[in-house]
Amino acid sequence: MQFIDDLDVSGKTILMRVDYNVPLKDGRVQDDSRIQASIPTIEYALRQNARIVLCSHLGKPKGQVRSELSLAPAAERLSAILGRDVALAPDCIGEKALEMVRSLEPGQILMLENLRFHPGEEKNDDEFSRELARMGDIYVNDAFGVSHRAHASVVGVTRHAPSCSGGLLLKKEWEYLSKVGDPARPFVLIAGGAKVSSKLGVLENLMHKVDTMLIGGAMANTFIKAQGYSVGTSKVEDDLLDKAREIMQKAIENKVQFYLPVDFMLGEGPDAESAEGVCPFQGIPGHLMALDIGPATCTLFSEVLHKASTVIWNGPMGAFENRPFSQGSRNIAELVSGLKATTMVGGGDTDSLIHELMLQDKFSFISTGGGSFMEFLEGKTLPGFKALEECSSK
Repeated sequence: MQFIDDLDVSGKTILMRVDYNVPLKDGRVQDDSRIQASIPTIEYALRQNARIVLCSHLGKPKGQVRSELSLAPAAERLSAILGRDVALAPDCIGEKALEMVRSLEPGQILMLENLRFHPGEEKNDDEFSRELARMGDIYVNDAFGVSHRAHASVVGVTRHAPSCSGGLLLKKEWEYLSKVGDPARPFVLIAGGAKVSSKLGVLENLMHKVDTMLIGGAMANTFIKAQGYSVGTSKVEDDLLDKAREIMQKAIENKVQFYLPVDFMLGEGPDAESAEGVCPFQGIPGHLMALDIGPATCTLFSEVLHKASTVIWNGPMGAFENRPFSQGSRNIAELVSGLKATTMVGGGDTDSLIHELMLQDKFSFISTGGGSFMEFLEGKTLPGFKALEECSSK
């Protein structure tokens, strides 16, 4: 795969796929972190005196034009960040958009309207891809967050673009996540969140690569129950109890240290206004739920993590959105942020927690992709990466 800094883009028109699928409120961007993540690539292209044409999706308009999902607020926010005009085309393809592209001067930026206003985007339609490719001399994918989607702006466009590359954000994602293949050791995976089913691929793929797995969140309940302990009314995937036992057996066979919580913070439900106290994993009352890891578990996990040289974290340790059950996730975030190790984080919930605590600058790397991050860790080939590799080899 080649990246934008491998190419001569001086004076060229760059069609850049970015991920500006940002939250809006009253027509304004509420969280601009995804826009901020694209700035290094945009500024690099501007320094090369390139013309920049940005394309992105926003929300799920399902192939229909919906004014409330216009990229106008994103263009406005990007303009404010860069301190220069960012024009918005009325469409992402068609003669009007193409006319605006052709009128660009070096150093100018145009944003195309929401890709998903066309059904051809999610269908990876070849004609839509061809029309989109007309918008630039060089196609640059800087949207890791959608690189697991075989959509027209991620895959199809590469078949028609004269030249392709990854952006600087994609390059950073590639370089950090590739460390999984040859990590500094000890290598520790922290896996949390609600479901074992959503983490199966990651656990199985990394079973042969990590030294230690720390399991938290509601997914830990399934492993606890699989060992024969009661978990009260806690969320459990009963259909995966055998799979949980299989994973624990594989950890033994692969000499992977596999840690589950030794105590829990209890509550009547994830929305409860207060916790009902802490208890060891063997004694969860029948009428209560395990909703966060307890203090003894935080201490145990801390002892393991302080020895780590590489840490990957995906998924909170409990129902962190509700303050009474957030302390375990907060403790782990603060702990990992202070480690003298390569620390990588991915997943929307974990990312949100870290930004809420304003710890984002204390991690080695925070991935911008939830689904892409997970599929990469599962060992899958991302369609966006494969498309760039094939285009670069032409």
